Amino acid sequence: MNGTSSASSSTSSTSGTSSSDLQQTFLQLLVTQLQNQDPTDPMDSSQMTSQLAQIDTVSGISQLNTSLSSLSTQLSAGQNAQAALLIGSSVLAPGSTAAVSSGKAPQLGVQLSSAASDVKLTITNSSGQVVNTLDLGAQSAGTVPVTWNGTDSSGNTVADGNYTVSATATVNGQSASATALVASTVQAVIQQSNGTAGLELANGSTVGLSSVAGIL
Repeated sequence: MNGTSSASSSTSSTSGTSSSDLQQTFLQLLVTQLQNQDPTDPMDSSQMTSQLAQIDTVSGISQLNTSLSSLSTQLSAGQNAQAALLIGSSVLAPGSTAAVSSGKAPQLGVQLSSAASDVKLTITNSSGQVVNTLDLGAQSAGTVPVTWNGTDSSGNTVADGNYTVSATATVNGQSASATALVASTVQAVIQQSNGTAGLELANGSTVGLSSVAGIL
């Protein structure tokens, strides 16, 4: 029974996968090799040194991964706490729906990855008809706030409802990247599938905290 127990214990100790298990297994094998080596053909000490260095490297990487995982958890918790402070605030974030209520439209904007020679914001109704086009002219890279007073191209107040907002930009006649921004109130903070903080907005969309272009 003692022999069986000892064998089981030995098998268990040499089947681990952690860095400490690997070190213990390596040392056991090394001692066994030294005890049974051929005196006329001893082991190469340089090879032993190289193997020991490899084990130390594996151990260091394992400890580094543990530290990074802990740091990531702490950063995520801190990000969620910061995001919670935005609840009730109006933020400018990527979106395509602008709700007009009592003749009032939300703050709009455009986000540009590079400077553009011409930028336009097009607003269409639920029927797909263009009600207004805001020509912003040349703009620098970054966030460009845009105020729409809730009127059509003739200056008449549009009916209450949801309108689609789209942004276009050109650089020397070529299309450039442009993202429409719509202001909405932050209602809640959630943790997204990738572990980062997400903001649930009053307009029904959810955006990542890093996507917020402005706080109004």
